[in-house]
Amino acid sequence: MADAFFGTDLFSDLERLQKQMTGLFGGFPSSIRAGRFGAFPPINVGATDESIEIVAFAPGIKQENLEVAIDRGLLTISGERHAVWQEDMPEARRYAQERFIGSFRRVIELPEGADPDKVQAKYANGCLSVSVGRREASKPRAITVK
Repeated sequence: MADAFFGTDLFSDLERLQKQMTGLFGGFPSSIRAGRFGAFPPINVGATDESIEIVAFAPGIKQENLEVAIDRGLLTISGERHAVWQEDMPEARRYAQERFIGSFRRVIELPEGADPDKVQAKYANGCLSVSVGRREASKPRAITVK
């Protein structure tokens, strides 16, 4: 019955349109912050009783090009990744580029109990590890039943 009104299958048309849009943008978001797919750097976020742990996977970035800031419950990781191949082969023509280069910024909302005065960050082997301590009042504790 839907064919009588539209003359074709609406879902097939939408799928075709989606494929055309994907082809237009090369299958990647138009901006590094456009969506979860392609967001850089990819992150893992977890928690212990003592802290919130964030690991950002940022290989190929020099430590001095990374910045970590915390403000109003938001942890911001920003920096810049430079091209490597252009320095080694300036005469090479680019046919494809899958590795992101340029400035980036990720913002992570921290839980309410995060303590901005207890932040540590270290960068090793392409991984930026950030540990944000919890306030004493927000740490879980056992209550003795009498």
